Amino acid sequence: MAAHFGVSVQTIRLDRLALGVPELRERMKEVAARTYGQVKSLGSKEIVGELIDIALGQRGISILETTEEMVFEKTRIVRGHYIFAQADSLAIALIDADVVLTGLANIKFKRPVQVGEKLVAKAEVLRKKGKKFIVLVQTKVGQEPVFRGKFVVFAVEPKVPGGAQPDRRGGAVR
Repeated sequence: MAAHFGVSVQTIRLDRLALGVPELRERMKEVAARTYGQVKSLGSKEIVGELIDIALGQRGISILETTEEMVFEKTRIVRGHYIFAQADSLAIALIDADVVLTGLANIKFKRPVQVGEKLVAKAEVLRKKGKKFIVLVQTKVGQEPVFRGKFVVFAVEPKVPGGAQPDRRGGAVR
């Protein structure tokens, strides 16, 4: 913004403060808290990447910053299971149910990802039939596609210990 308006960074900060516009980090924290609070199927630490937007049953976006720990030592290419895990956890997070499992994944890696690249995954629920959902996840680095996955995920009724089935309110029915 400073470069765009031809002013100093400090001027931008002071103007934002005067207008009551929080810094980007604060806005991101607020969005993340709201977003993670909606997800039922996974805990916040189980989502691979940072969930930045979600509309349960519809769409979502996550970002994954690739690091040295994610790459093959020899080639410095990010291991595929990190890219897959980001997409799979995003597909599961979209479903408004307590227990969601992946039944099938049709995936395609479009190009290698280098350490330091930022992966932006966008997911969309294409179809729903009962407790079965078809979710498309497309991952890009910048504008370049690097991964595509079509996931079939299922909402599953949780089992209650002792063989009792939960009633609609979550309590056990014996």
